[in-house]
Amino acid sequence: MIPLLDLQTQYQSIEAEILEEMKAVLRSGQYILGPYVEKLEQQIAEKIGVNEAISVASGTDALTLTLIAYNIGPKDEVITTPFTFIATAEAISRAGATPVFVDIDPTTGLIDAKKIADKITAKTKAIIPVQLFGQSADMDTINQIAKAHQLIVIEDACQAFGATYKDKPVGSLGDAGCFSFFPTKNLGGIGDGGIVTTNDETVALRLRQLRVHGSDKKYYHREIGVNSRLDAIQAAILLICLKHIDRWNEQRRKLAYHYTQHLKIIDNITCLTEAPDNKHVYHLFCLKSSNRTAIMEALSAHDIASAIYYPLCLHLQEAYQLLNYKLGDLPNAEHLSETIFSVPLHPFLSNEQQTQVIEVIREAAQS
Repeated sequence: MIPLLDLQTQYQSIEAEILEEMKAVLRSGQYILGPYVEKLEQQIAEKIGVNEAISVASGTDALTLTLIAYNIGPKDEVITTPFTFIATAEAISRAGATPVFVDIDPTTGLIDAKKIADKITAKTKAIIPVQLFGQSADMDTINQIAKAHQLIVIEDACQAFGATYKDKPVGSLGDAGCFSFFPTKNLGGIGDGGIVTTNDETVALRLRQLRVHGSDKKYYHREIGVNSRLDAIQAAILLICLKHIDRWNEQRRKLAYHYTQHLKIIDNITCLTEAPDNKHVYHLFCLKSSNRTAIMEALSAHDIASAIYYPLCLHLQEAYQLLNYKLGDLPNAEHLSETIFSVPLHPFLSNEQQTQVIEVIREAAQS
């Protein structure tokens, strides 16, 4: 099988480093938060170019707690994309607010920034652009709209660690950025984890309070919080991966370029494009085809993995039926969900494996 992502090979490439650090954590007796977590927060803040980085237990928690830290809740609306994992909208709902969906740019899958202003109401308090599949939305336009309407901008950068927009790191482009350390992410651990990046010291202080049951001093609680702390072993592993992330992302970019050059000339195959001013880090490499099912079946027959991200847009999910969206409301997102699929791309994909993927797609698309 040629997998979408080869975590086993990635682990083997840094196994000695990981085992040594894990032993050090175990010997320390400090397993939650502590010095390894503090070091990770410092290094990520420096990497992203912000003053504050606050680790939490997942990317979903990063989004949810950031909304709460900005006092966004019941009766508020938050604008976002319908074409992403449900965690983005779920975080809005968990904070008590209502997600408002804006259609996407069909060439990239990113939220169409030009359509955001039409969805703003007196209840709108924030915009959450998703830096989908490893690249940034049109943040200049989004920030201009937000400034004009006094809205908070929270980047859902869970899929885009290491990406840049106009040479600025994703996660530094709005009021706050939220990342996931889920194992399949470009910068992933061996379990759940997340982090929030921001220059807002007040929000950073509140996030640190919220993640430990609303407490800024042990057993004294200023508000109702949650238990959302990063484990020291995850931090230790992520510190190792952080040393390799630029090299891994560059290899993803090289492989994506090779795919694009060979697949864009095949009839009935369209590659999602790299948006202007972006350095895409290709968390996923996605294609579009009206012949998706046959191509994916052909890949499977040759023991090549493929997947659909995402088969049903958020506005059509049963969980959001009370919002009264219907089929046809957001046509670009709906069409993409019917045609998109992803193929193997990771830093350890060999040239031979990539060539095999390309040839199977070529044959299937032309048959």
